[in-house]
Amino acid sequence: MMRIDIISVIPALMHSFFEHSICKRASDAGLVDIVFHDLHDFSLKKHRQVDDYPFGGGAGMVMAIEPLSRCLDQLLSERTYDEVIFFTPDGQLLKQGLANQLSLNTNMIFICGHYKGIDERVRDKYVTREVSIGDYVLSGGELAAAVTADAIIRLLPGALGDESSALTDSFQDGLLAPPVYTRPSEFNGQSVPEVLLSGHDRNIDAWRHEQSVLRTQKRRPDLLS
Repeated sequence: MMRIDIISVIPALMHSFFEHSICKRASDAGLVDIVFHDLHDFSLKKHRQVDDYPFGGGAGMVMAIEPLSRCLDQLLSERTYDEVIFFTPDGQLLKQGLANQLSLNTNMIFICGHYKGIDERVRDKYVTREVSIGDYVLSGGELAAAVTADAIIRLLPGALGDESSALTDSFQDGLLAPPVYTRPSEFNGQSVPEVLLSGHDRNIDAWRHEQSVLRTQKRRPDLLS
């Protein structure tokens, strides 16, 4: 079983996400265990404060080093982790290849940043990988953690009804997925391509590959380079 410990200032933001769909199914099947840790529980300050002013001044607050360090020390004393991941705009961009790689791990810690980020000393001492889900800034790392977890969990054997489904997703072979169709074959004057109705597997595979290449050339030519 894979275990993902998620450290957050507002873990309730993610509860609903993991209680539905593929993540819920994987959890119920014993494929993954998602454990949330409220950083406020590790604060020794009045009102369970988890932020403080940055040295040098400037706008914004920084996540306090003590509660985060205390939480990480506790987790790391309980088991061995393959990765301690911090979500940050200046991290490695999340792509399918990285999701594939992370899906092979057993235990991971996800740190969800807030405010202006976390004390650099935490990054230096504990973090093994920094990940970004895009070139933009969110209010916190919770959404990035949820996106990354979903991309990983759906790759676990047994998470999807058809295990081969993930292998035909966009980006798995460096291409975008081809167009897909379902019943009825005729709808409002639009028809499904004849090759998909032919039952000829080789021709269908060739058509799908051709369409993947054409779609990638048109929409994401950077992938072909």
